[in-house]
Amino acid sequence: HPVFGRSGDNLTVNVPISFVEAALGAAIVVPTTTGTVTLKVPAGTASGRTFRVRGKGVPTKDGVGDLMVTVNVIVPAEMSDEARAALEAYASLNDTVDPRKDLLAAAKAGE
Repeated sequence: HPVFGRSGDNLTVNVPISFVEAALGAAIVVPTTTGTVTLKVPAGTASGRTFRVRGKGVPTKDGVGDLMVTVNVIVPAEMSDEARAALEAYASLNDTVDPRKDLLAAAKAGE
């Protein structure tokens, strides 16, 4: 199927979201095999996080599986000058945050 995958009784779907939706949180519309559902994405959601939508998977004699929704943050390839300036202003407010700090410390500890 071009949209859904399957893992046992569960269906899987990858859904692109914007940086703004991931950072601030959003309600996104997700396709199901029978229509759509609205999924609440919490603020601060990381790319690759998977959410479970109960009862929207594969029907079986024992019940219905779940829909496993994995969100992928899409970074825009192009930005307006105004959007770029806003993002640079955000970066300057968070210049003390190092997302690789723990990775670098773990690599050094394993030397």
